[in-house]
Amino acid sequence: MPAQTVDLLKNELPLEQESVVLAEDVVNGLVLVDIINGFCSVGAGNLAPREPNRQITGMINESARLARLFCDKKLPVLAFLDSHQPNKPEEPYPPHCIAGTEESKLVPALQWIENEPNVTVRRKDCFDGYLGSVEADGSNVFVDWVKNNQIKTILVVGICTDICVLDFVCSTLSARNRGFLSPMENVIVYSRGCATFDVPLHVARNTKGALAHPQELMHHVGLYMAKERGAVIANEVSLATPKKP
Repeated sequence: MPAQTVDLLKNELPLEQESVVLAEDVVNGLVLVDIINGFCSVGAGNLAPREPNRQITGMINESARLARLFCDKKLPVLAFLDSHQPNKPEEPYPPHCIAGTEESKLVPALQWIENEPNVTVRRKDCFDGYLGSVEADGSNVFVDWVKNNQIKTILVVGICTDICVLDFVCSTLSARNRGFLSPMENVIVYSRGCATFDVPLHVARNTKGALAHPQELMHHVGLYMAKERGAVIANEVSLATPKKP
């Protein structure tokens, strides 16, 4: 998609972003959405990038930076990993991120978090991490994570901005509005810590069943829709420096 067209659409859908400093006097939680090989590592699977991608690389770097900050401070981190059974397709997408394969594992830059005591890993088999956290007994791993840690603000990063990230954010905000997630109040989506995939129109036209998915535009639309639902969209995120006695 021509840059002029993207700029025109962005002008029609202006997105105000904020510089956010996470307060130190409340519990902040970090949610990592599907930062796995099958969506991020070149050539790793049907839905992986075919060549290095600047937006995805930037998302991985920012997510790894934040994960390190949160783990250094022993703050709660929840990582969703897309993980499907071979006999359960996720339409309209081709088979991807099959459980137990390299596709469903965290990218190399984040694999270290699985050994951190403050990190919870949740393998999910649907777009929406909120629904993917529901257990057979009706309990919800994400809801319990929020309540057990008394999290007031969650910071969300990951892929894809307009699919799994957006679906999770929308469900989480609806649950917050219904009073299901107390004491959680705020959902922040970090734009530089999110990414989506790129399918140009000419590629979609020559690929059976494919839909055009211009990366920069759909990333913007995903963030815009998250803001419409009540999320804060941040283009800078940092943790507050502890006050000296």
